[in-house]
Amino acid sequence: MAISNYTELQAAIENWLDRSDLSARVPEFIALAEAQMNRALRIRIMEGRYTASTVKAQRIYALPTDYRQMRSLRINLDPIVALVYLTPQNMNQVWAGSSTGTPKAYTIVGNDIRLGPAPDSVMEMEINYYRAVPALSGTNTTTTMLTQNPDIYLYGALMAAEPFLMNDERLALWGGLFDKAVRALQDQDARDRASGSELTIRNLGLQ
Repeated sequence: MAISNYTELQAAIENWLDRSDLSARVPEFIALAEAQMNRALRIRIMEGRYTASTVKAQRIYALPTDYRQMRSLRINLDPIVALVYLTPQNMNQVWAGSSTGTPKAYTIVGNDIRLGPAPDSVMEMEINYYRAVPALSGTNTTTTMLTQNPDIYLYGALMAAEPFLMNDERLALWGGLFDKAVRALQDQDARDRASGSELTIRNLGLQ
């Protein structure tokens, strides 16, 4: 049976569990699988780009709602200014005052980005980050993640189902298959990023 959309995924989960009385619970199992994927995976199809205009003298900006992990943060001036990450403690030590200018550093506190120093004008801030896997639903019936990786959804949902069914001896089986599929996907993504040319070390003039 093909698994390319939400309906087919739900049917496959019921078939593999050999249960036809779990229709109301299967969406929960899928949501739990997606939560596991969001914690475990950092791959190219999860990458997103978000831009926002800064406000003069404003240091704090909300992260994108689907944010999971930062890749880079920059200010799109000429030349581009790549911001350096500081811990919240270091940010408070270095940029705790009221100075303004072109931001040089950032930190993350809760769901917010804090810039240091605060912008002295309107600038374009560009966030490159890992997004959450789009949640499947009755209205969002398919995603690239599902069509390319149906096994991860299936094993993750089956893993989530077994404690509910009090069938703990099967948990290790589905958990092992889920972990194996996740590792294989992460390794494939790493190989794809490095393909096409031999890895070299460049002097970027940072010293």
